[in-house]
This record gives sequence, C-alpha cells and structure tokens, in this order.
Amino acid sequence: MEVRRAKILIIDDYPFFLKILSDVFRDNAYSVVTADNGVSGIRTFLDETPDVVIVDLVMPKLGGVSTCLEIRRLCGDNEPVLILLTSMFRGSPHEHEMPEMGARVHIPKSTKPLDIVIIVEQLLERKKYFSSNG
Repeated sequence: MEVRRAKILIIDDYPFFLKILSDVFRDNAYSVVTADNGVSGIRTFLDETPDVVIVDLVMPKLGGVSTCLEIRRLCGDNEPVLILLTSMFRGSPHEHEMPEMGARVHIPKSTKPLDIVIIVEQLLERKKYFSSNG
C-alpha cells in the first residue's frame, strides 16, 4: 500500500526559487502546487486544500503576511502547516509559540531546499501526532 504524501502549496514570485523548491518536494514524493503571488496563492489554497503552505514574505499584489493571515481566516478547523519564507533574516529556521506575521514557522530563504523538506516532514509528523493524541 502506497502512503499518501502531503500536498504542498508554494507561493513565491521568483520563478527560479519556485522551481527549485517544487522540484525538491516532488523528488521526495510530495504533491506540489504553486502560485506566483498571494492573490493566486489564496485561490489555489481554496481549490487544492494543501496540507502545507510555504509563502514568500515579499511578493507583488499581496505580501506573505497578508496571504498567511487570509489563509488562516479561510481554513476553518483544517489549518495547514503555514511557513513564511523570508530573506529578511539570516538566522536558523524558527518557530513561534503564537503565529507571528501570520505563520508560526519562519524559514530564511538561504536554507537549503532539502533542509526545508526535512523541516516540513517534521512539522507534518508533529501535527499528525497531536491531532491523533489531542
């Protein structure tokens, strides 16, 4: 029996980064959908109901913070893992107790794509654990 991997929505206006990140998730058996701005990202979120949404902080039309806040507002009880991807800081990926700027997890864009996959896997495992033991 094949295990269903999570569906990942990546929202980023930089085509090269969007391709690199999409490819590494697909190479690791994830289903991937993409959008190149916040407005189309929200539409894609509603159409595709992904398990994880990775959002670039700075984008045209609708920035990452507004996109994350709108997705959280629209998702109801089925909140995806929301990750804000930013080049605004160089530190290590980190998680906040409460959502900050719309997302609890912030990852620098300088993080290696495979490391982002590993972080997502850990977040999904934790979400699964807490939902089954909640």
